[in-house]
Amino acid sequence: MSRQILTHLSRADAVLGGLIRAVGPYRLEPLAECHPFQTLARAIAHQQLNGTAANTILKRLVDSCGGGLFPTPEQVLAASAESLRAAGFSFAKVAALRDLAEKTLAAVVPDAATLVALGDEEIIARLTQVRGIGRWTVEMLLVFQLGRPDVLPVDDFGVRTGFQAAYGLSRLPRPRALAAWGERWIPYRTTAAWYLWRANELKRAGTLPAPAERIRLPRIRRARRRVSRKVSAKAPARALRSAGTSSAPLRRSGARRRSRPRRARRSRAPGSRK
Repeated sequence: MSRQILTHLSRADAVLGGLIRAVGPYRLEPLAECHPFQTLARAIAHQQLNGTAANTILKRLVDSCGGGLFPTPEQVLAASAESLRAAGFSFAKVAALRDLAEKTLAAVVPDAATLVALGDEEIIARLTQVRGIGRWTVEMLLVFQLGRPDVLPVDDFGVRTGFQAAYGLSRLPRPRALAAWGERWIPYRTTAAWYLWRANELKRAGTLPAPAERIRLPRIRRARRRVSRKVSAKAPARALRSAGTSSAPLRRSGARRRSRPRRARRSRAPGSRK
């Protein structure tokens, strides 16, 4: 890791600079090659499972569907749902795995050479079209497979807890507020995220330094959604009030209210029929 990058981050953020000095050198080596279909298929298998269980399912997939090698998209589509279920995939994961295979053959999910040439946001936009693949999964691919230098996974729990610990916050930062704060780390947000992950390790070891300064995250207001409600002329007063409209008719200011003459009650003799 270039000393220039660490110097840039330390100057831009005093708290992050103290964390960098406490952790030491940056150690993240991306994989030599990235195979999008295999990477996303493994990500689908690992969803909501621990590593051991997911790897067992993947081994069964390789043995039953790929003949000892990781299956191709064509082999996944040729396999029956029963065989994929027997390997350990749930119904939702079977649907996601098949959708991944279909979108790979349709070139929505690009091959390795094409993927490398795409920008980060374009990769996210294309891969998140696959059923069951969200932004976080693609961001992990960008960081650990492609080694992209400016990725900040603000929805990652480890990044958020690391930021909370390193900056001495009483609560987890909201993703949008964390994204706004992280703009000062551009164009090296991947490095900042890696150090925030390490902050959790220092906290568990009891060696996390106190923040160099107290910060206040920017307040990000939620955009209000404008809801239009159609209220018919015969709607009851409750519906009118819920739509923000008074149930009383509009009158001009200063106009006198006309009073309707009351009907005189007719007196009935006791015992008379109604």
